[in-house]
Amino acid sequence: MDQYAQTASIIVTLGAVFLAIAVALWAFRLTVGARAVNLKWRLRAIELEERLNRSISVFAAHPGLVLVWAEDVAKPDDLQNPWGEPDLFGSSVALGAMLKFAENAGHDNPAKGILDGLADFEARSTNGDGTTLRQVLKELRLHGTAFSLTIIGASGRFIEADGRAAGSQIVLWLTDSTIKGLEESGARGRLEEVRHILSEDPVAFIDMLGKAPFPVWRLSSGQKLIWANTCYVQTVEAKDLDDVLKQQIFLSPDTAEMAKACLAESDAKSGVYPVVIDGELRQLEIGAWPVSGGLTCVARDVSDNAALQAKMERQSKAHDETLDHLADAVAIFSPGQRLIFHNTAFRNLFDLDAIWLDERPDHGALLDHLRERRRIPDQADYQEWKATELERYHQSPDQENVDELWLLPDERTLRVTTLRHQLGGLLYVFEDISDQLTLQTKFNTLISVQRATLDKLAEAVAVFGSDGGLRLHNEAFVTLWELNEKKLTVGEPFAKIAKSCRALFHDERYWQEMQATITDMSPEVRGHRQAEIERADGKILTWVSWPLPDGATVVAWVDITDTKRVEKSLREKNEAMETVVRLKADFVSHVSYQLRDPLNTIVGYAGMLSENMAGELGKQQRAPVESILAAGNQLTNVFKNILDIAAIDAGTLELQLGDVDVHQIIEEVVQLAQTHAEDTRIQIKIDCAKDIGMIRADGTRLKQVMYNLLANAVKFSKSGGEVVIGGTRLKKEIRLWVADQGAGIDPKDQTRVFEAFESGASGGAGLGLALVRKLIDMHGGRVSLQSEPDKGTKVICHLPLKAKITNAAPELMLEDEAS
Repeated sequence: MDQYAQTASIIVTLGAVFLAIAVALWAFRLTVGARAVNLKWRLRAIELEERLNRSISVFAAHPGLVLVWAEDVAKPDDLQNPWGEPDLFGSSVALGAMLKFAENAGHDNPAKGILDGLADFEARSTNGDGTTLRQVLKELRLHGTAFSLTIIGASGRFIEADGRAAGSQIVLWLTDSTIKGLEESGARGRLEEVRHILSEDPVAFIDMLGKAPFPVWRLSSGQKLIWANTCYVQTVEAKDLDDVLKQQIFLSPDTAEMAKACLAESDAKSGVYPVVIDGELRQLEIGAWPVSGGLTCVARDVSDNAALQAKMERQSKAHDETLDHLADAVAIFSPGQRLIFHNTAFRNLFDLDAIWLDERPDHGALLDHLRERRRIPDQADYQEWKATELERYHQSPDQENVDELWLLPDERTLRVTTLRHQLGGLLYVFEDISDQLTLQTKFNTLISVQRATLDKLAEAVAVFGSDGGLRLHNEAFVTLWELNEKKLTVGEPFAKIAKSCRALFHDERYWQEMQATITDMSPEVRGHRQAEIERADGKILTWVSWPLPDGATVVAWVDITDTKRVEKSLREKNEAMETVVRLKADFVSHVSYQLRDPLNTIVGYAGMLSENMAGELGKQQRAPVESILAAGNQLTNVFKNILDIAAIDAGTLELQLGDVDVHQIIEEVVQLAQTHAEDTRIQIKIDCAKDIGMIRADGTRLKQVMYNLLANAVKFSKSGGEVVIGGTRLKKEIRLWVADQGAGIDPKDQTRVFEAFESGASGGAGLGLALVRKLIDMHGGRVSLQSEPDKGTKVICHLPLKAKITNAAPELMLEDEAS
């Protein structure tokens, strides 16, 4: 420390010398008259200069270096010039030794280069604390904090550094212990006391780093590569270490910024960088930390970890996206009770602001917010309920999941499930079951209605599931098969029910087939089936099975015993009626044929007598003969009608179809009926256009129809009355009608006038209108009646333009098909 005091004295002396010189010069200029005084001061200045030279010589003899900052304005944070402008003093030997530390600094100023080279080496203060020259020198220049420390340089060199403030100046002493010839054991001892010994054998440790299977290298304070291990050399594909150092081959140029920040902040840094190794892009995690004025760097391959992390990130993203697309609301809270995830359904369910949710509110704040917006159930003691909810974070991880219902003030019902999350915290799932409950209520109501409806049915109905269990049945099922209602429960197996039913129907095959229909899902077996069975008690049942969409099967039984009895009775009656009709037709046909020949003889002879072929008849003789002739002709027509009706009923009458002029038919019919009409003074009018055209029909039968209608109208018309016969052509049919002004037909008799042997009030056989309807039906037409009492009657025949060929002769059918 004596040398420090001596140096400080020298510095003070130098300051005084400079002041004296300045004063002398000022005095010399002050006045010429004081030249003697100036000469005195000049001699004094020479003396002081000699003393200064001697002080500089003393500095030169110092075994270290001295850096002086005169009136220093400290700006250690100036990146362009962090060291300011120090003056450098000391021996040339010390300067030469220290300049080795400035080789990689890149400064033209040797003082700044030396400072750059030593600034970041590992150093220890006198009390053993770790630090660097850069840190303590910054404190000295800013606050005047003195220091003494030992810098551990490269190759085991130790630099003693002492910094003091001397007035307005800053002084830094740097001494190389090796050159100074000092014993290093003391410094090494202090170092070993404050640093962690990596190994009892440092050589072995260095050898281990050299052979490490991962790249290790060192950088100087100027970020130049100064050492690397074998793995580093192989990774950069260099020849040897000399080649690496000479060409400065870096593992990744992207680490330059990280190294710079590490040196500037004197703190460890790390990052992942892409590096091509053996033609393959790999991901290396590179770490760097300040050591002995430079940097030590280590790299490790984390490609697999990066790929795994990327995969986990993709899976996590896919998981989040999946949750986000769920219809149910999901919210996840961290162990610290912060909201770390929510999906869109959660935000929409509670109508929350997305920006506010992205701020990750805590669980308690979220509950408070929901309460303010009335989005949670109303609670008598909200704070107690909230505390219970938050207490779940502290429950045992194996605690059972909580499933509860929330009845919200807006009448919605939520099912809330709380689960322990695998990464800690809680996971909530919210399901809006309001619609589900409504549907469930409606479904239960529908089932009740169905049960009530089934119970009202007379048919026995039972529904069985695909497993053969009874799902639904009505009271009629229990009654029909005489079952015990109390023992007939839902899910009762079909086999057990069938066993109870076998007492009434013993066919084992029937019950086996029905069980197969219920339980077998194959389309060949499962399907609609229907049949009849006769039970041991004599009841006849018809049953039907029908598969339902949900896999169930409905089976219904109907007691048709009474229906079968009625059906049998009706069948027997129908057979009896058919027999009567057949006998009637046979009788009519037989009688008609038996009476026709005698009748023809009577009519023939009566006609001969009427024509005076047997001699002139007197007045008294002619009247009876004409009566006989009229009655015979009338009876002949009756027999013809009977025969025609019988032929139609027997299916032996065939139509002779052809083209028929409608107007001509009407005129011919009027001519036939005119004689009788004149006798009764009844006027017959025709209401039909001459160009009405042709239709396809049997002309003879059509004329017979119109004559019967016209004769019937004349018969029932009063003397002096009027009868109209006419026809109209429509788009798809021809209408022929006959209208009279007679007494009309009573409404209660109108439904029977077209039946055979139904006569009116004036008598008659009652065959004319019956034959009319049958002949029109054979043509494919129909007959309608319009009549009112005392207002006359109008009978209308609706004929198609082309008659049906069903009742035509076979040869006519062929001709029609050929046309």
